[in-house]
Amino acid sequence: MTAIAVLGSTNMDLVAYVAKAPRLGETVTGREFRTVPGGKGANQAVAAARCGGRVAMIGAVGADEFGLRLRSSLGAAGVDTAALRTVEGASGTAHITVDDEGGNSIVVVPGANARLTALEDGDEARIAAADTLLLQLEVPLEVVGAGARAARAHGVRTVLTPAPAQPLPPGLLAATDLLVPNEHEAAALTGLTDVRQAAEALLQEVPAVAVTLGSAGVLYAARGREPFTVPAPRVRAVDTTAAGDTFVGALAVALGEGRPEREALGWACAAASLSVQRPGAQASMPARAEVDAAWAARVGDAS
Repeated sequence: MTAIAVLGSTNMDLVAYVAKAPRLGETVTGREFRTVPGGKGANQAVAAARCGGRVAMIGAVGADEFGLRLRSSLGAAGVDTAALRTVEGASGTAHITVDDEGGNSIVVVPGANARLTALEDGDEARIAAADTLLLQLEVPLEVVGAGARAARAHGVRTVLTPAPAQPLPPGLLAATDLLVPNEHEAAALTGLTDVRQAAEALLQEVPAVAVTLGSAGVLYAARGREPFTVPAPRVRAVDTTAAGDTFVGALAVALGEGRPEREALGWACAAASLSVQRPGAQASMPARAEVDAAWAARVGDAS
């Protein structure tokens, strides 16, 4: 079983479902509201655990009811929460609008996540014991950089999701093994709207890039190799909120198990395709058996 450490955010997602998302200044009536555990770090941790990884979560929650629920949700998924701090104040929240096409818009209020500014005792040991460290940008950059440097020092694969997109310090990129932006984040990081050109530009900073393309799959590029695209299964999307996080968590497991890159990417696409067919973030994430079945069916259709 591959070991994965996740250093990142935990948020309570406050989700409103609407027929059509409101434009600026517009008010619309929603049909449903839910509070569900989320946050990019916690989402990736749950996805990896459900896909068969042994996962440790390094993060922070507030001393509130949301914090209790967030910790409980991670534990229920089998994630080790010993390094999940409880700090004074509110937990992080994400305010999400989901429309009938499955698209979403999100406003994140960091809360306790903003208090995660440095590694604490035991964090580096958890990172060193992992095969892969997953990082995102919903916690302060200084702790993301510290985690990446610790992983590099111990020979641990570092996978960075650059979301929300922002300028990245060269030291962080230098300690990243695989960068996983979506196409919008890749454009924001490079100023290039062509996905292949953006991936090639990013290879000047990191050795490998996987640009997620939504329903079109993922473009993979690595230094000294020809880029290739892995298509996603065709499904009807209900809610795309956690698709990218599901992909990254599943990909970490697949790579940790030693699968070839093309197969690992395809297996992760299969996991993400299952998640978009269900509402919610962590609630939508598939179990290992479901992903294996979806992948087997896809391989069988291709043969």
